Amino acid sequence: MSDPITLSVVRSSLEQICDEMDLHLIHSALSPIISETNDCAHGIYDAQSGETIAQGRLGLPVFLANMQYAVQATIERAAALGGFKPGDIWILNDPYLGGTHLNDVNLVVPVFLDQELFALIASTGHWMDIGGGSPGGWNAEAQEIHEEGLLIPPVRLYENSVRNEALIETVMANVRLPREMLGDLSAMTSAVQRGEEQLARVVARHGREIVAECLHALIERSEAQMRGHIEEIPDGCYRFTDSLDNDGISPEPLRLEVRVTVDGGEMEVDFSGTSKTSRGPLNLARNSTISMCHVAIKHIFPEIPINGGTFRPVRVNVPDGTLLAASYPAPVGGYTEVVGRVLDVMFGALAQAMPGRVPAAPFGTLGVITIAGEHPELGGYYVGVFPYPGGYGGTAEGDGLVHGNAPQSMANFVSLEASEHRYPIRFEHFELREDSGGAGAHRGGDGSRYSIRVQAPCVVSVLGDRVDTSPFGLEGGGPGGPNEILFSSASGETWTPPLRSKLAKRRLEPGDGISASSPGGGGHGDPLERAAEALERDLNLGYITRATAEQVFLAAVEEIGVTAGRIRYRVDPELTEQRRQRRSRRL
Repeated sequence: MSDPITLSVVRSSLEQICDEMDLHLIHSALSPIISETNDCAHGIYDAQSGETIAQGRLGLPVFLANMQYAVQATIERAAALGGFKPGDIWILNDPYLGGTHLNDVNLVVPVFLDQELFALIASTGHWMDIGGGSPGGWNAEAQEIHEEGLLIPPVRLYENSVRNEALIETVMANVRLPREMLGDLSAMTSAVQRGEEQLARVVARHGREIVAECLHALIERSEAQMRGHIEEIPDGCYRFTDSLDNDGISPEPLRLEVRVTVDGGEMEVDFSGTSKTSRGPLNLARNSTISMCHVAIKHIFPEIPINGGTFRPVRVNVPDGTLLAASYPAPVGGYTEVVGRVLDVMFGALAQAMPGRVPAAPFGTLGVITIAGEHPELGGYYVGVFPYPGGYGGTAEGDGLVHGNAPQSMANFVSLEASEHRYPIRFEHFELREDSGGAGAHRGGDGSRYSIRVQAPCVVSVLGDRVDTSPFGLEGGGPGGPNEILFSSASGETWTPPLRSKLAKRRLEPGDGISASSPGGGGHGDPLERAAEALERDLNLGYITRATAEQVFLAAVEEIGVTAGRIRYRVDPELTEQRRQRRSRRL
């Protein structure tokens, strides 16, 4: 067995390979959804079982376990066609086998050493368009998978190192941005080939047998580490329920119910009681549900490495026929909203078992706005995608993050300047959303507010949630502010979508606009226990309004029986003026 130092060196080398693949794709992709939003991931996998061995730290958390399922599906498909061969590169985006939604395309590469299969490398990259009924893929009105785009089963993209040009032509003929998508595919191919080369160098440096031993040891150690953490959780059964506003088709809410059972070093997660598969796109394939359970656990135990051993002690039961176990042909384009709610209910259940370790609910929606059309000056078709930043939940130790990326995906907001350069739009403002964080001894972080005015005819789609049900607080903390979407015409008239945060292919004319206000995170602890100094800081930094500060003080006055005249708080005039100027600035 390899010594601990060699094991640590090999582990670091494997993680570095995955990080390099992440960076290689981010730096070479044409689409801003990858190059600026970082919507991608890379990993190294066991050649026989398909279990994760290492994964890049720059990729999105939502792909944590999903890529393992994509690799395992490819192993099964390859076995039926005679097995992997040197020079192979496989491609797929089938969400029922191992993807998330159709826009997330996977490449799987077998790594051969001396003509013997040693490991597998995989890449996931989000394509800006994959065809379907709505540009960009977030079709809030889709009722089957084929309305969302092109479905690709596991097939060889390269055979004997020769690219399948007929397959490429077929795929590119079905997307709206063939030049950009072909560029992204080339960048993904280059990234996995680089990973293959780097892995071969690591093996050459340490020896094949040593590295093979390390691969298995890493998985076994992570399993033992995870079991140790689970053993620290009191045995018992913990339940929590939450809901999605609607499925984009019907106004009825969708229920998510989880039961987490801890028994020694094992955990069982059961989603019995969850609503049936929805008509609209707010569904998850089972593998995506399982992946998000592991993301939730990873948030609580961040020190555990990402590999297949981490997943072994946790069994997840997702009943057939529920919205968390969607099967063909159910649409899954709104998966970004459902994975956020899976994370929330896992936090809600585990907070009962570990009240000091789990945060209140984060803002819980990616709130994706997609703008598409013909560019009047640059020519050609464009698709712009804007995912939300928002507030994180407060914890037992501190306030929630203000204006953070969605914890289920960590996708960045594309820069305003780059967006205005690429698309015929203008940002009117982009600011913190005061009072959106939940009150508490430790406040939830504030969300954001931005407004876009279009400069040319276009179509706009919106796919979000958390309008009717706000992010919950813990231990007496208040809920975060709800999501808000508002459209405006050039004449000044305003309106909201019939289903509040979901709309497909609405045509806008020059001068029309859309404003989006993301939720804040839930608060943690009794708001009356918040220190006066912290409340002053909230006010001076623009996290809360003066009216909210006064309301909290008046509640404290009533609670402790002190006359209002004896309560004072200070406002820093310089900070207040700076905040006023920032809020009034128009971009």
